[in-house]
Amino acid sequence: MTLNKLKLTFKNLWFRDTTEKDTYIDEKAMRVRAGILLIIPIYMVFTLIDVVFGATWIVVENTTIIDTFETDWDDNIIYQIEAVRRVFDYTFQTWLLTYALLEMLLGMFVFSARFSPTVLIASLLTMNQEKIWKPIVPKRFAWGLGASFITVCIVFFNPDYVAIQINGLLGTNIPTDYNYVPYWLPLNLVWMCVLMMWLETVLGFCVGCKIHAGLVKIGWIKESCEACNDIDWAKIAKNKQQNSDKN
Repeated sequence: MTLNKLKLTFKNLWFRDTTEKDTYIDEKAMRVRAGILLIIPIYMVFTLIDVVFGATWIVVENTTIIDTFETDWDDNIIYQIEAVRRVFDYTFQTWLLTYALLEMLLGMFVFSARFSPTVLIASLLTMNQEKIWKPIVPKRFAWGLGASFITVCIVFFNPDYVAIQINGLLGTNIPTDYNYVPYWLPLNLVWMCVLMMWLETVLGFCVGCKIHAGLVKIGWIKESCEACNDIDWAKIAKNKQQNSDKN
């Protein structure tokens, strides 16, 4: 029995049926995956706090602090010390965010999901649990939202490289000598990402799915939405046409 479940899990992963027209995924496996990936934004929170609020200068070792016998406007004593400006290396953060971005994109489709380690791990961890099938369309919107957050953070950590590439492709003059992404933007986005993924993991509340449902209801997005009682856009268009003909 376990062997059969294992074979089925490797075949379908967290999908109910990889051949059906409307794709459904297991809610429990999806929540486990969100819990695994939650590690990344938590790490980024500490990184950004250190970058934004951490020390800007580093005191050189084995140096002496000298009292200048002077004070500033607030009567604080001014000392003379040898220090160097702190330089940040974001190579690891960039690779980690790139991986997270790939994870967001890979999970969106049946074929690409097979290349996602976290989809496989989550599917294996929940293969013996009762399934809760949910449509993938709202989840795709949520992951797309997450992907946009990650992209902003990648740009924040690599403003010069991104500016050079954009200038080369589009002929623009984006500055390459300073960070044009305000620090508060990625910091707030990371906090939002942590909150949204925590709600998904612990409470099963998908913020992105709720936003998707709201956009479907107001007509900004015209696609299937189970949370909106699966709005029939063809029927709505037909009713509008009939009302227009009557008038």
